[in-house]
Amino acid sequence: MIVAMKKVFLLLRQTQAQAALEDLRILGLVHVEHENIPGGAELSQINEKLNLIQQARSILSAISQKQSIKHAVQVSESWIVVCRRIIDLQKRFDQLREYSVTLNTGIDLWEDWGDFDPGEVIALQQKGIHLKFYQIPRNQVKNLPPGLILKIISSRGSLVNCLVVGQANVELNFKKLELPKLSLSQMKDRLSEDIKIMQSIKEELAVHLFYQNDLIAAEESLLSQKDFYAVLKGLGQAGEIVYLKGYIPVDAEERLVKQAKGNGWGILTLKPGEEDSVPTLIRNPAWIKLIQPLLKLLELIPGYSELDISPLFLIFFSLFFGMIIGDAGYGLLYFIFTFIVHKKMGKKIKDKTPIFLFYLLSSCAIIWGIISGTFFGQGWLASLGIKPLVPLLHDINFVQALCFLIGAAHLTIAHSWRLVLKLPSLTAVADLGWISIIWAAFFLAKNLLLQDQFPLFGQWLIYGGITLVVLFTSPQRNILKCVGQGLAAIALGLVNNFTDIVSYVRLFAVGLAGVAIADAFNVMAFGSAKAGVGAFILGILILIAGHGLNFILGPMSVLVHGVRLNVLEFCSHANVSWSGFAYKPFGRKE
Repeated sequence: MIVAMKKVFLLLRQTQAQAALEDLRILGLVHVEHENIPGGAELSQINEKLNLIQQARSILSAISQKQSIKHAVQVSESWIVVCRRIIDLQKRFDQLREYSVTLNTGIDLWEDWGDFDPGEVIALQQKGIHLKFYQIPRNQVKNLPPGLILKIISSRGSLVNCLVVGQANVELNFKKLELPKLSLSQMKDRLSEDIKIMQSIKEELAVHLFYQNDLIAAEESLLSQKDFYAVLKGLGQAGEIVYLKGYIPVDAEERLVKQAKGNGWGILTLKPGEEDSVPTLIRNPAWIKLIQPLLKLLELIPGYSELDISPLFLIFFSLFFGMIIGDAGYGLLYFIFTFIVHKKMGKKIKDKTPIFLFYLLSSCAIIWGIISGTFFGQGWLASLGIKPLVPLLHDINFVQALCFLIGAAHLTIAHSWRLVLKLPSLTAVADLGWISIIWAAFFLAKNLLLQDQFPLFGQWLIYGGITLVVLFTSPQRNILKCVGQGLAAIALGLVNNFTDIVSYVRLFAVGLAGVAIADAFNVMAFGSAKAGVGAFILGILILIAGHGLNFILGPMSVLVHGVRLNVLEFCSHANVSWSGFAYKPFGRKE
């Protein structure tokens, strides 16, 4: 649930501002809202240092941790000196790497010409003997102006490498090669030398991996300083008094007031107004927190005045995962993969919530696969006479109807939640109307797409729903304005309700596609296996490739379709726009 917040103002003497902020940082309760844009020399210097350290860490991150650092000189050095050395080494490496590309190009170009000294060519040119290097099409070699001596050096494809000598500085209408600065042997020697230097630089950079933890600590310290000075420079000011504006959870008010009284600060706490930009703090039981890694990955934070749909998101996302993957075999593989990661990396991972989320999702896929009779496909199980626990899940019409039912229930919950929050306002009645329209859309979808009979009471659901929405979307004394706004809402939402219900059929379609892929590869593999040992091995490779494809694409399909149904369809009906930003109290590390 979203925790209620209090808006807070702290009034301080200018002389006590820094000491007060140190106390606030230790307390770690106030989400600060700057009154002024932070700036100043201190912040500029910190940003420069952060840029330096981040460049160095980025360079070190590209080095394999397996490279030996046993020769590291373990001495205490300024991290600034270390960072500059790392950056200088990387610049030198990049310069050599770029020049090696030029050298390789030159060697490739002049390899066919043989080794010669460019200085001697220049000396001949100064004496009036002009040597030029051309690549001439084979059929044009004889068509040269008189007075020129042509020497064929080599050929590559349809082009002939020709040395053209003459006393006149004549330019030919063919591809001319500019004289290189180095001879071929010099280029090769320089390239060999540069490669050795580059290797030496890489080894020296690897030695600096020893400083990685020190650089991380230095960066964390700088970020802490940056936060501190950002708050200090962002304080509002009125004469000798400075003030800080921010937000705290309601249950933290007593602690902050106590701290203010003890330090002689002025303090004012208020209930946030509609115009305030209030951060969102969510606290949920452990089982609901399982969905938090996914929401964090998608950067979804509800606004302070919106709903926290975490419980419903977890429940329905788990259901959607089970239906879309829809295979006990893949679910078992996901479970085993998660178990291996948990065992090998569990001690290194501070937050194990993503691991437990994968355990839950894998279990949902296993359960759905068991009840639908799907284990790396359905066809081979059916050929063995193995029937699903719920045979109706092999009935295409039934599964589509089930998807429509899940959609109707999902959207009904959204409007029911809105209805409860609106009470005792009359606008809550409009959500009853929308619920009625949703179920009418459910029956209409079954009628149009599955040829089920539209029930007699269905039209009353439509009429009743439209009436309630028109009259109670914006109830007021001016009946014309009331009806006008209601009709506008109906015009925008009536068709959307039908399309939103139909949208849930993607659960069936994507799941069916996965089963079809698995069955197709099974048929190909089993067919190949009957044709001898070589074909048997080929069949195994086909199984690995086909099921590997499904194994990889399955979670991607869930992210696209399972997330969409929660974030778009459900949230548009629950009026959740994910417009919030996280509560980040000054001084507290995540």
